[in-house]
Amino acid sequence: MKPLDPRLLKHARTTRAFLVASVALGTATAGLIIAQATLLADMLTRAFLDGAALGDLRVPLLLLLAVVLGRTVVAWLQEVAAHRSSAAVKSQLRARLLAHALRLGPRWLSGERSGELATLATRGIDALDDYFSRYLPQLVLAVIVPAAVGARILMGDWLSAVTIAVTLPLIPVFAILVGLTTQRKMDRQWRMLSVLSSHFLDVVAGLPTLKIFGRARAQADKIREVTDRHRRATMSTLRIAFLSALVLELLSTISVALVAVSIGLRLVEGGLGLETALLVLILAPEAYLPLRQVGAQYHASVEGLTAAGRIFEVIETPAPASGTRTTVPDLTRATIRLDNVTVAYDSRDAPALDGLSFTVHPGETVALTGPSGAGKSTVLALLLGFVQPDSGRALIDWTDLADLDPDAWRARIAWVPQRPHLFSGTIAANIRLGRPDASDADVRAAARAANALPFIDALPSGLDTQLGERGLGLSAGQRQRIALARAFLRDAPLLLLDEPTSNLDIESEAAVLDAVGRLAASRTVILVAHRPALAALADRTIPIPSHPVPVTT
Repeated sequence: MKPLDPRLLKHARTTRAFLVASVALGTATAGLIIAQATLLADMLTRAFLDGAALGDLRVPLLLLLAVVLGRTVVAWLQEVAAHRSSAAVKSQLRARLLAHALRLGPRWLSGERSGELATLATRGIDALDDYFSRYLPQLVLAVIVPAAVGARILMGDWLSAVTIAVTLPLIPVFAILVGLTTQRKMDRQWRMLSVLSSHFLDVVAGLPTLKIFGRARAQADKIREVTDRHRRATMSTLRIAFLSALVLELLSTISVALVAVSIGLRLVEGGLGLETALLVLILAPEAYLPLRQVGAQYHASVEGLTAAGRIFEVIETPAPASGTRTTVPDLTRATIRLDNVTVAYDSRDAPALDGLSFTVHPGETVALTGPSGAGKSTVLALLLGFVQPDSGRALIDWTDLADLDPDAWRARIAWVPQRPHLFSGTIAANIRLGRPDASDADVRAAARAANALPFIDALPSGLDTQLGERGLGLSAGQRQRIALARAFLRDAPLLLLDEPTSNLDIESEAAVLDAVGRLAASRTVILVAHRPALAALADRTIPIPSHPVPVTT
């Protein structure tokens, strides 16, 4: 793994400013280290050889105090810069990751493990804290400090400088060898964490079903097994980290000892002055210290770098081509046509749609019918711009849908999926997703139109009732009516419905059908229907067979 991933510079501009600040602060640190060693050597020489009293050393003592305070201030500034840069980089990367995942669309997301993507966006990006607060500043010091200290030692004692120059490269060599092993272990640990998070998320999502069929305990045993594998991988990585620290400490200790023995022999023989000897002895450990700490901090940062590598893979995945035309035809008067459209998925042998053609006129309600897997939901995904046709065209009047800007097009659509997602927050906030600037009165009117107001008013806090993630606390019919309320509030000219009455009881189905009937008035509506009651709301139906053939109306 590279010490500095160049993709961080490409995708997070804050990294560049942080590197400049780190170089400046590292240079200041090197200068202060040399100044501290020079003052100490001078004071000790004057005290032992010249018999200087404490009063005679007042000025160098005050200067030494100033140097120590200076090193403290520089270290503090480095911490502040590291944490602020880390927060900015994490924010930029997280925004880029989520924005690009949305651009890649459901077709790409369906082939990814949702648990791994959630782990990348949370713990994976958070793991970069150690990289910026510890590893990267230490990497800068490992370049600047040894060079500056070595140059100063060379000016005083060339033999010690040569000894340091010969032994110093041994530390990065052994650090690289250990780092390669650590990287393999960390890759394995990250894969185990991804498997664990994905499996755990799937189990939580399907817990009610598992409970019904008595499989919850078996899944708990499976999670315990995956967790134990992750624990073993983590402990294996930590073991290597501790052993590598011992190797680097041993190398630096032996190297400093070689310098000290050489200085001691020459000092006894009178070939070296005391002040120079003290200066070299004080500076020699400082030449090795930054490199030792780079090796130690590498292990703290490697998880973040491993996760960052996967994040960059997602960010650099080519997104489907999208149009740029922001002028969208008037959907109250536009005709929607699918012209010999074929859509194929990599995970399926047969195309989801094969040469499908049909026309929807302005203000018309059409129902797509057919067996499961025939491609009805693919038609809606195509009209939403989530899927691009492999051949054929989707036309709005005579404008190819592929030429339209996706955001401008979707702003004119209301979409109610089969399983609408409700977020953690109030009912009002979930309805207001249809139009964020809507007033409280507009939200209440939309809830009334969707037949959601009776059960909402029965709740203790009404529209201010807090919901759990995925609408925890509401029934399937209640969640569907809140989704319809969003569509009423959006008031878009094109309405797409994906089996809104699926899995509902008779009473909830009747309430939803009544709301859908009102919502479809004066709009162009394309709905996926399995139940006859829903299909009856349509002006006509378009059957899509399980083995698609061109359907022309």
